[in-house]
Amino acid sequence: MPSFRRRASVIDADRADEPRPDADRTADAERARALADEAEAEAAEAEAMAAAARARARALRLRREAEAAGAPAGAVEVEPEAEAEAPVEVGDATAPVEDGDGEGDETGGEALLDESIEASKARRFRVPRPSWKAIAASLVILCTAALLGLSGFMVWHHRQADKLRQQNAEYSAAARQSVVTLMSLDFTKAQEDVQRIIDNSTGQFKNDFQSQAKDFVKVAQDSKVITEVTVNSTAVEQMDDDTAQVLVAAASRVTNSAGAKQEPRTWRLSVSLQREGGQIKMSKVEFVP
Repeated sequence: MPSFRRRASVIDADRADEPRPDADRTADAERARALADEAEAEAAEAEAMAAAARARARALRLRREAEAAGAPAGAVEVEPEAEAEAPVEVGDATAPVEDGDGEGDETGGEALLDESIEASKARRFRVPRPSWKAIAASLVILCTAALLGLSGFMVWHHRQADKLRQQNAEYSAAARQSVVTLMSLDFTKAQEDVQRIIDNSTGQFKNDFQSQAKDFVKVAQDSKVITEVTVNSTAVEQMDDDTAQVLVAAASRVTNSAGAKQEPRTWRLSVSLQREGGQIKMSKVEFVP
């Protein structure tokens, strides 16, 4: 018959292996203390964040008050590095300090920080309004430049006018001398007069006159012609640096063996002139009715 005493001892041994109620209570207490420490750390962290946010809000408010009081833009300015997030260590926890509204509201702090940064950038890139002195100085400079430009144009125009007057006088004198040389003739020195005409002409006119020079001299000597020419007026029709077209009004008195004695005659001629080798010469002569 089995012994009940031994079975009881086995049961007692099994009960000895079960955890004791006191140990369970100790573990629960330790966990509670850990949770309490963690809650205190979180509270300290939140308090630090709120204090930092209040400090930033106060700095921003002071800056705005200074600007409203008339301080120049940029005189009270928080550097971007100072507005950046700065870590604050509380126990083993590290949390970024955000800008806030003074009440520990993290979202409001971020909005206020963004607003302050945007305001700072707007001040930094704001285009200054020009003063009346700057405007007056600019107007003086513009007027001076305009007067200088006008003066330069007037000088250039004056020089161009002088150049045109000089060319006009030069071509008029050349046309006058060409007509006198062409129409003045003395049979006693006909060869010299013809050569003078050839030397004072150019182009096709020179070639044509030179080919008929001998016949012209013979006719002048046979008719014993003496012609005196006076130029009454000249008018330049067109001209440039090297050529010109000039109208010439002249009068002549002719004496010859046919009985003419100082008979007056009037002429109107269109003389074409061309500059050649620094000298103005006849290139064409036409009688105008």
